[in-house]
Amino acid sequence: MGLSFLGLLFVQISYIEEMAKMKKEQFDESVYRSLYQASRNLEINETSRYLEKDINEVERKAYSQDSVIVNSLDGSIQHAHQFSVSADDGTFYSEFELKTFVTKPAQVPKAMIMRTDKDQMSEAAKSLQETVRNRYIYQKALLDEVVYNILYTASEKPLKERVNFNLLDKDLRQELLNNGISIPYHFVVTTADGREVYRCPDYTDEGSEVSYRQVLFRNDPQAKKGVVKIHFPDMDSYIFSSVTFMIPAVIFTIVLLITFIFTIFIIFRQKRYTEIKNDFINNMTHELKTPISSISLAAQMLNDESVTKSASMMKHLGSVIGDESRRLRFLVEKVLQMSMFDQKTASFKKKELDLNELLEQTASTFSLRVEHTGGKITTEIEAVDSAIYVDEVHFQNAITNLMDNAVKYRKPDEPVNIHIRTWNEGEHLCFSIQDNGLGIKKENVKKIFDKFYRVHTGNVHDVKGFGLGLAYVKKIINLHEGEIKCESDLGKGTKFTITLPVLKEDTD
Repeated sequence: MGLSFLGLLFVQISYIEEMAKMKKEQFDESVYRSLYQASRNLEINETSRYLEKDINEVERKAYSQDSVIVNSLDGSIQHAHQFSVSADDGTFYSEFELKTFVTKPAQVPKAMIMRTDKDQMSEAAKSLQETVRNRYIYQKALLDEVVYNILYTASEKPLKERVNFNLLDKDLRQELLNNGISIPYHFVVTTADGREVYRCPDYTDEGSEVSYRQVLFRNDPQAKKGVVKIHFPDMDSYIFSSVTFMIPAVIFTIVLLITFIFTIFIIFRQKRYTEIKNDFINNMTHELKTPISSISLAAQMLNDESVTKSASMMKHLGSVIGDESRRLRFLVEKVLQMSMFDQKTASFKKKELDLNELLEQTASTFSLRVEHTGGKITTEIEAVDSAIYVDEVHFQNAITNLMDNAVKYRKPDEPVNIHIRTWNEGEHLCFSIQDNGLGIKKENVKKIFDKFYRVHTGNVHDVKGFGLGLAYVKKIINLHEGEIKCESDLGKGTKFTITLPVLKEDTD
């Protein structure tokens, strides 16, 4: 499922990238098409200006050569303009534009007007062909003259005189709209060698790292060409907006992936807790079974009439029952204490103690058990300021747990040696308890303070315990605003270091 989610997410992201890339290509094509059309419009406008200028000039000269012609057919008076244009071969041609100002006389017989014959029709057709030919030659020669003017006159002008920048801006905007682009843009016009001629009034450099360029007057000499450069400050947002509809799908996929990972994490943690719980139940059963068996056996002996009830026997049985009862109560209280701390209902009765004395007293208590293994306890008292303000019962229980672990987790058939040291470090009071026991693997060191966790040693029950001791110790140290660290090497031993602030008695 995890691989499927990752694959789906990868496909979605790839699809978004492809869509953005395709949108960028479409955008580039639209911009270049708009620039090309705007530059073409610029050249067409320049040609139109020259054509209009030449036509106006020819008409002005033609009106100065006006003449009056009398129609030979009906005697009406007509006003004629004569234009003379030189063709490519040097021949001059004329064209007459006739305008009638006086109507023909009424004396002309209608029969003469309506008469038709083949010869006159043929002459009219020839006259019309001649007129069209003359007209064509005239227009061709006129256009040739405009072209020569543009070639030899326009390109000699400075670029800023040839380009109407306001009209260019309008054309750019219109062409971009025609191609579906309606976002703001900025543009500059430069010469072919890079000298800036014009920039739009609201020009900014934002987005100029991606710009588009188009040559103006493409067929002019290289030195006379211009260049228009355009860029879009909001281009990335414009392209990104085309794929925003895919963002919710990606977000939902990521949420599903995170939920899946969290679910797997919960499942594995629950599995680990189940294993810890089963281990705890097994250990608790064995821990409670021993004192219950001892008490049960002592009670049977007391009730057995065949057993002689001497004073020494009664004292021994009473001692066994008392010891095992205390042991049973201690085990139950340990579980209840952890439950109280989890619910934050425990309260401390703090008083001022001397850490050096407390450690020496605890070492004396454990000296017999350590000497029984052939080992010894050594103390190194270096702390000068050793006064602490703690709950005596809980804090002593924490130290006892550490000493008890050092004895229980010793190497088989080897004496256990415990070294206790105290010292001051700045405003803190520190002490350490080090042994030469079995040690702990590096990967297990960070787990030993977890509740119910016990390091597996082949036979789970070779050392009795609930896995609550070190969790209890860490809880007590933390509640006294201290810190506990563990250093251990497998087969070499373990060292616990506790750092406490130099606590002072509360006055309120």
